[in-house]
Amino acid sequence: MLTEGLSMSSKEKQMQNNQSIFNRFANGAAHLAGQPVIFIAALLLVLVWAGSGPMFRFSDTWQLVINTSTTINTFLMVFLIQNTQNRDTVAIQLKLDELILSVKAARNEMLDVENLDEKEIAKRLAEMVKYADAARKNNGATEDREDAAMDTKENT
Repeated sequence: MLTEGLSMSSKEKQMQNNQSIFNRFANGAAHLAGQPVIFIAALLLVLVWAGSGPMFRFSDTWQLVINTSTTINTFLMVFLIQNTQNRDTVAIQLKLDELILSVKAARNEMLDVENLDEKEIAKRLAEMVKYADAARKNNGATEDREDAAMDTKENT
């Protein structure tokens, strides 16, 4: 059925009660825009518009209708999607920070790594690549993490 996936879970409804009006609107619009039924409706709208071309003799006004409506829709959706993406990114970072804090072997200096400058992030990425390489060489063993860290410090 076309309406499958349109209803929100009780968790989503509870979360919406704690959000601002704009955030509720952005979440709802992003959720709705991602539904298959909306894609089908947009496709039908374009087909109706294209089919009406001969009736309007493919006039400038006929072309302007679709150009204007898609431009406005795209312009507004960029901001809604960016808002949703920003909040999702922050939520993911918070969850990862919580995992880092809860794992004894995790390095706490990785908290808020997303706020470092590009050079420092590249340095941390190089460290992680060395850890991954060492783990692959040892069939996933992690006891060489300290050795990989020492190799990284020696090579920098």
